[in-house]
Amino acid sequence: MSAEEKQNSQTYQGSNSIEHPENEKDVSEYIRRFYKSGISLELIGSGSKRKIGKPLQCEKILNLSKLSGIIEYLPTELYIKVRACTPINQIEEELKKNKQQLVFEPIDFGYLFLGKSDYGTAAGHVACNISGPRRFKVGSVRDHVIGFRGVNGKGEIIKSGGNVVKNVTGYDLCKLICGSYGTLAALTEITFKVLPTPNESETLVVLNLNLDSAADLLAKALSSSNDVSGAVFLPNEPQSNDYVANVEEIFSLNDLKHASSYTAIRIEGPKNSVDERIQNIISELNVKNNDNSILKTYQSEIFWKKVKNLEIFSSAKNNVARIVLPPSYCTQLLHHLEPSKFRYYVDWGGALIWLEICELTEKIFEDIRKKVVQCGGHISMIKLSDYLPYVEEVFTVNKNLYNISQNIKKSFDPKKILNPGKMYTGI
Repeated sequence: MSAEEKQNSQTYQGSNSIEHPENEKDVSEYIRRFYKSGISLELIGSGSKRKIGKPLQCEKILNLSKLSGIIEYLPTELYIKVRACTPINQIEEELKKNKQQLVFEPIDFGYLFLGKSDYGTAAGHVACNISGPRRFKVGSVRDHVIGFRGVNGKGEIIKSGGNVVKNVTGYDLCKLICGSYGTLAALTEITFKVLPTPNESETLVVLNLNLDSAADLLAKALSSSNDVSGAVFLPNEPQSNDYVANVEEIFSLNDLKHASSYTAIRIEGPKNSVDERIQNIISELNVKNNDNSILKTYQSEIFWKKVKNLEIFSSAKNNVARIVLPPSYCTQLLHHLEPSKFRYYVDWGGALIWLEICELTEKIFEDIRKKVVQCGGHISMIKLSDYLPYVEEVFTVNKNLYNISQNIKKSFDPKKILNPGKMYTGI
């Protein structure tokens, strides 16, 4: 590969040296030294989300993977404090012992990037702030981070928040760090709020609906009094040689009647309550005579795990984008797209679209971005294809937001040495 090809490759990193700090003090000393010399740093943990955002060409890599382990877990106080690069799997296994969970449903991006599971670390999920199907009910990752420690771009150790849910000191700073993609600070410790795991989970799956009918059904479900915690539409997959049609294969469950589209509504809680609310919502949505299935807890959990982990894109060779917008504009946007060039599914009751884009060009992407912005939403390119032109700006940003981001970056990282350009050019 030539030097020019390397520079244009999304997997190329200009770093020729990797540092592995053992603890927070080491992180501080490394960053302080690189701040003085103006050396740019790429921050990584396990690398599971390294391809999200713009590719970096930094002089050094600061690998924080040694900052791992559970520091403190008090189930009665509903929090767990961990070192930044503690694997999410390890955290969830510990929480299961006390029937508790990270309620924002961490997404396993391994299926999207590797074709197999790779959940990544606590810091990776906080840095990206991308949540699972329960987002519209419980909030995003940032709503469940109650404290953190880290090192800013000058090598100074910073901290915010507390150890208990009722302590909200510095909470806004926690929210600011979430979704910053490592551009503001190197995280060293994170404290998560945790909640009890529901006793039961049942899912009503209505079959053979089109987009408009499904969107209407999901809107009614979310506005009902049945406390819905999941609302997704997996549509017909248009025939195309540009992607692998695999929805029916992936969602091949014993209690799920196979059909060309699935509109799924999840109810969680105590068993008697769940059974009653499922029957209520069937009646309220008037789907008694429709083809439908009810997935009990075991298969319901499998279904939603596959949804949140983007398993239908596990074979995707194309670009995959994430669109967040007001639910009322969901169908309008999707009808604008040419069916043979896109594959998608709708989550959060219409507020989230995961979109696989075939034969993407900068012009096509800008056209989609323009439509998304007109709808009051934003689009992020989560996976860039290895075979198609590079998209210059992978996140949506307007001038005002860009100026605010610049000022925040300057406050945390005045020399712009931490993940420079990861989110926006020049930041």
